[in-house]
Amino acid sequence: MNRRQFIQQSALLAGAATTAFGIPPPFRFGVTDWNLRLGADPQAVPLATKLGFEAVQVSFGRELVDGKMPLDNPDLIARYISFSKQYKTPIDGTCVDRLHDNGLKSDPLAPRWVSDSIRITRAMDVKVLLVPFFGKWKIANARERDFVGDALRELAPEAEKAGVILGIEDTISAEDNVRIMERSRSDSVKVYYDVGNSTIAGFDVLKEIRWLGKDRICQIHLKDNPHFLGEGTIQFRPVLDAIREIGFQGYENLETDARPGLVNADLKRNLEYIRRLASQT
Repeated sequence: MNRRQFIQQSALLAGAATTAFGIPPPFRFGVTDWNLRLGADPQAVPLATKLGFEAVQVSFGRELVDGKMPLDNPDLIARYISFSKQYKTPIDGTCVDRLHDNGLKSDPLAPRWVSDSIRITRAMDVKVLLVPFFGKWKIANARERDFVGDALRELAPEAEKAGVILGIEDTISAEDNVRIMERSRSDSVKVYYDVGNSTIAGFDVLKEIRWLGKDRICQIHLKDNPHFLGEGTIQFRPVLDAIREIGFQGYENLETDARPGLVNADLKRNLEYIRRLASQT
């Protein structure tokens, strides 16, 4: 058994032991491929492994290729799966970033991209698909919120059949996100909670995490851009305390900015910081 295998096995055993005694398992920190500057590129997997991350979140790409998202390609999907097995680094989630161009809140093209993304996510044997609402596609009022809930209700049966969770990430409150979940009438629609986005929007992150609880959060983004973690406005020790307190067992993905030419160094710096903090909570 090599060192990496030993660490992974120890982490699994520790997780099993703590869960058995009612204590939340350890944090698992992944990274987004777009912050690695390797969106829709399988090389994100070996790089994430090299930097010490435990998983990687994969985006499908925005520039269409023959009318399809770049990752809607069996050969490319096979390369991701092969790399994930080779480097023993899970793909913990996906992202339909094409919604930055055709948003689900109103664009008639959006449901197709989500449907295609559910199929690709299933083909990659991944459980969480991030469905973003930002920029001109952000949810701005109750009418748009209800429209999104109805759109997700139409897509939910497909997600349920595929065993995929649709994780909505946006700039609205935890309460409004739950209203969307309830309108969708599906347990396959959950909140993809982003600490940075919610802080910028003026919400009480600690209160929202505790109120949502582990059953309504499918995955978490950690960031305080443009700052390094721990050097901006967000106090991450209370954030980690809240995540641990609710018994969340999913992945926490770093979506942190990096300086040009210093992607590896900056991401590794943020990972080392959050790991050190997690060991002290």
